[in-house]
Amino acid sequence: MVIYGVAALAVCMLAGALVGELLGAAVGVDANVGGVGFAMIMLILVTHQLRRKGKFPEASEQGVLFWSAMYIPIVIAMASAQNVVKAVTGGPMAILAGLGAVAAGFALVPALARIGEPGEPLETLQTLSTDEKQEA
Repeated sequence: MVIYGVAALAVCMLAGALVGELLGAAVGVDANVGGVGFAMIMLILVTHQLRRKGKFPEASEQGVLFWSAMYIPIVIAMASAQNVVKAVTGGPMAILAGLGAVAAGFALVPALARIGEPGEPLETLQTLSTDEKQEA
């Protein structure tokens, strides 16, 4: 059922918000620190585990996809705008920490790209448009 996918998303969002608030309190900041990010990581891990066990049917996956297409980008955009305002008003250390996180993310791309088995390359756009013309 679609509602189970929405429920999984809601639970992950609430748990991520709680972790973000606790992390903010631990570092002495009166804000949610990374709650949306934690929620997305939890959602990925939970849905992957449920799929592996065969307990996450296609209809439930549609519930997650529905909200991911609509809700998650809006929340991330709002959170990132708030983080930028806090970073600029927080002084140079906050900006340096953000730049350090971005640099670490870029540095990890090659390592993350080696994880897993190589997949089939995608078809080129020219091949796809030719195939679509033949079908029509």
